[in-house]
Amino acid sequence: MARPTKCRKVCHFPQTLDFVPVCDAGENIPVILTVDEYETIRLIDKEGLSQEQCGEFMEIARTTVQKIYESARKKLADVLVDGRPLRIDGGEFWLCDGQTIHCGYTGCFKHLYHQQYNKPKGDPIMRVAVTYENGEIFQHFGHTEQFKIYDIADGKITSSQVVDTNGNGHGALAGILSALHVDTLICGGIGGGAQAALAAAGIKLYGGVTGNADNAVEALIAGGLEYNPDVQCSHHGQHHHEGDHTCGDHGCEGQHHCH
Repeated sequence: MARPTKCRKVCHFPQTLDFVPVCDAGENIPVILTVDEYETIRLIDKEGLSQEQCGEFMEIARTTVQKIYESARKKLADVLVDGRPLRIDGGEFWLCDGQTIHCGYTGCFKHLYHQQYNKPKGDPIMRVAVTYENGEIFQHFGHTEQFKIYDIADGKITSSQVVDTNGNGHGALAGILSALHVDTLICGGIGGGAQAALAAAGIKLYGGVTGNADNAVEALIAGGLEYNPDVQCSHHGQHHHEGDHTCGDHGCEGQHHCH
């Protein structure tokens, strides 16, 4: 019997999921690079880690890293030599949420957030995050410098506070929200890669929301939050009420990941 595949820890979800050659007419089948393969490329080729260090970071054996890395490099060669499109999708991975103290960085703030904002098991509190700037909903998820975090119980806001993203953006933000034990995100504009990262983290999304952050959360509680799903959801220019549609309901970005 084959041994089950061990999930690979991924710290940064890719910001861009599709790459297409300028001359591509849409006829070539894209090469699929899995998220864990992407992570080995990021850690080894961009961050300069050794395969052993990469294995420690992803919490897998060095020999496993070697196999994943070799597969990733072969796929990238196919893309460059044959001029094929590249798509990042799937894989056996879990998005780092700060549960483990070892992530390659001393004093990982996600680990600190995971401990500081931990919710006891069975706690009925719903935690909502809003991209935040000066009381308003910040309109670019990938560049938000702060989230305002709301705890909701029995249909009421019981507490709220502003949390910094520590200068991180795009692919790291879903991991930050996961470390904060967030259930739902309200934001303005958000791209397909970020949507996929949130889906992988199990975070419900309400995108395309504008105006006052506190008012938006109150509208969510009342079931009347108006929002615009991202372009990836193919609902351009439409408004929906809470409960009608969320991006995770129909698999806008189909993902295979570990739980």
